[in-house]
Amino acid sequence: MARKKKEPDGGPGQPWLNTFADLMNLLLCFFVLLFASANVDQAKFDAIAASFQSTFSIFTAGSTAIGDGVLISNGVSQLNELSKYINSTGVMAENDEQAEAFDEEQKELENVEKRKLEASEALAEQFSEALSENNIADKVDVDFNSQYVQLTLKGAILFKPGSAELLDSVEPVLRKVGMILERYANYGIEIEGHTDNVPQHTKQYASNDELSAARALSVFYFLLDNTSLDPANIKHSGRGEYCPIADNSTSEGRDLNRRVEIKIYHELSSY
Repeated sequence: MARKKKEPDGGPGQPWLNTFADLMNLLLCFFVLLFASANVDQAKFDAIAASFQSTFSIFTAGSTAIGDGVLISNGVSQLNELSKYINSTGVMAENDEQAEAFDEEQKELENVEKRKLEASEALAEQFSEALSENNIADKVDVDFNSQYVQLTLKGAILFKPGSAELLDSVEPVLRKVGMILERYANYGIEIEGHTDNVPQHTKQYASNDELSAARALSVFYFLLDNTSLDPANIKHSGRGEYCPIADNSTSEGRDLNRRVEIKIYHELSSY
């Protein structure tokens, strides 16, 4: 009787060697990938390492397959997960570019705002000097923001209570203000009337809205009659009691809230 020939190692009698060989091939590919990543900057390497840790779990226990499938067999069963990872890195790069573009846009907006504020500050200094030269700095307050310079005249020196008729005593002040405004005739100008919160129920003015609008119009008409300002560059509005700058519960606060504001918009403003 013929003896059965012994099969060599690694033959059909030992199929586990095929799986082992596949595993070795995959490990080789993995270490080649790590070697290739050695020339990548630290941020990209960290991103790759984090992805492998969450997807392959090789840096913690090494016990799970790619995704939710079975262990890799024949080296091809789950390459679709690898393609997803490659696509995700492309999305990450695109997001980084968008973030950089957003940062650049924010910096540019900040620079524009800074230039506007500097222009307003320079203009406010010019008005303050002009008011001092004309000896009316104590009657007109100067303030500014990035959009405009604001001149504030107290209502007590402009009108009688409940009236929109300019007092004779304030006309010299307004003439000097008009002369200063003529230096900036090409700038946008806005005149706003404001009141306190004491209700108005007179025959002439049914509300603070109407009274404040009438007061703004009085200053507007005065400037048109006494200066060369172009009315097309001047806006006027009544803001009523809705924009107080002081407490209406005191007489001092109500005096401050009864006012007319003249806003001058410079060339960088959104007028």
